[in-house]
Order: sequence, then C-alpha cells, then structure tokens
Amino acid sequence: MSVTDRAARALDAHLRPIKDWSVVRPPRGWVRAIRDALGMTTKQFAQRLGVSQPRVVALEQGEAEDAITLASLRRAADALDCALVYAFVPNRPFVEMLRAQAEHKADEQLRNVSHTMGLENQTLTAADQRRQRELTIDQLLRGNLHRLWDEPA
Repeated sequence: MSVTDRAARALDAHLRPIKDWSVVRPPRGWVRAIRDALGMTTKQFAQRLGVSQPRVVALEQGEAEDAITLASLRRAADALDCALVYAFVPNRPFVEMLRAQAEHKADEQLRNVSHTMGLENQTLTAADQRRQRELTIDQLLRGNLHRLWDEPA
C-alpha cells in the first residue's frame, strides 16, 4: 500500500463519522436560525458582535446567499456561543475517486495506443486489452498521482 493510498484511507476513516450527516442549512441560514432560536433580536446580536444592526442583516443575507466569508461565520458563531464546523465531505471514498480517475486516464492512454496499433494492423484481443487496461490502472495508481489529474495534451 502506497503512502498516498494510506493517506487516502486515513482521511476516509477520519471523515466517516460525518459522512452520513444529512444536515441541510436552514433556508435563511444558520446565523438567523440560531439567533431566532435564542430569541435574540438583530440589535442584540449586533451588540454582541460589535457591529451595526444593518450589518447583521447583511451578514444573515450573505450567509443565505452563499456570499459570506469563513471569518465572518466564525465571528458570528462565537457571538452565538457556537462552534463553526467546516469540512469537505467527499461523495465517495478517496480510493474510489482515485480508481475512477485512473480508469479514465488508462482508457484515454489505451485509446491512443489502440488507434496507432490499428493503423499498423496490430490490434489486441479483447482479453489482452482488458489485461493491459488493468496493468495501466495499477501503474497509474502506484505512480505519481499528480499525473492522474493532468489534462490530455
């Protein structure tokens, strides 16, 4: 198992506890939802945050529109006595993502080779093509993973 493979598996394991969270941001945003749940007015929240009341309205609107910085969210969370949790949660395990990209890259490489071989009347059997594809995928996954993400020339 390569260092990258171990790192991908470790990160997958680290993220597993939050993978199944089905938390959806409230329509008007977390700041507004929590402020409302606490019974806090925008004026009261503005005082806690050290900003003007119109700035609170803009902050809440910015969150609802995905136009807010992490720094602003962190300050708002602190003022609401909350912790800001920030994470990227992959849609599938990293090992699967790497395998899919290696398959794509292998198919791309083998398509070019197959075309050239066809021009020279040197075609491979279907079994040989599958075997070569698996070998290429394995080489890609064992090699420098940066190459997986290079765009074709």
